[in-house]
Amino acid sequence: MAGDRISSYRDLAAWQRAFELGRLVYEVTADFPASERFGLTSQMRRGGVSIASNIAEGYGRGRPGDYLKFLRISRGALFELETQVLFAKDLGYLLETDQEALQQAIDATAKPLSGLIRSLEDREERGTSRPF
Repeated sequence: MAGDRISSYRDLAAWQRAFELGRLVYEVTADFPASERFGLTSQMRRGGVSIASNIAEGYGRGRPGDYLKFLRISRGALFELETQVLFAKDLGYLLETDQEALQQAIDATAKPLSGLIRSLEDREERGTSRPF
């Protein structure tokens, strides 16, 4: 994608990874106990969806400050989800393979998301107002 013009939030590697992470969260939480439907299952699913959603919303706002704010919210939600995955593993709701797959997807999302945040912070410091 290097050198390609970003014409939509869907072109962003951070959004693509976050979207896949959200799908994976739904898949692995399908086998959680029914007693967790309104607890950890719901929390993880909302968090998994919110990461990609906040990237999209920030992009759609069209203002660099808003965009950066929503990217930071996404990063916070990502770390929150990582913590919830650890809880789910310790409570015996996740197989080790599912926990590892989630952790890999979290790591794969964190890298481009952090890079995007750094890029916008650098532009902000230089006074470049155009975020994309």
